[in-house]
Amino acid sequence: MTAQKGSAFLLKIGDGATPPAYETVAGLRTTQMSINGDTVVVTHKQSGGWRELLSGAGTRSISVSAAGIFLGSNAETAIRAHALAGTIENYELSFEDGARMQGRFLVQRLDYAGDFNGERNYTIQLESSGPVTPL
Repeated sequence: MTAQKGSAFLLKIGDGATPPAYETVAGLRTTQMSINGDTVVVTHKQSGGWRELLSGAGTRSISVSAAGIFLGSNAETAIRAHALAGTIENYELSFEDGARMQGRFLVQRLDYAGDFNGERNYTIQLESSGPVTPL
C-alpha cells in the first residue's frame, strides 16, 4: 500500500440542485476529517468487570476542518452564504485512491484572517447532519 497525497484530499460543495453537482473548494492547503461515535454502555453484573458496548447504537458524526488561501471562488462564496444563513448543504470528500464520501453538512465555523501585505486566509469547520455515505 502506498502513501496518498494530502493534496488529493478534496472538499467539494453541492450546487443546491437535485441531484447536486459538486464544485471543488479552491485554495485549501490543509484538510482534516474526523469520524466520531458516541457509545452506549451496556455493562452489567455478569460482564466480569469489563465494559460492554452495544454495537450499532449511539450517534455517529463526521467533522471536517480545512484551511486555505481565499481566492474568491464560487464555492467559497457559497460556503460563506451557508455560514451566514445557518443552512445545511451537500458536500463531497474525495481522496486520491478514488474513494468518495457524500453527506449534508452545516458550516459550524468560518474564520478569515490576513496580515498586512499578505494573502487573506480562512479556516472552516463542517459538522455532518444525517448519514455520510461512502461511494
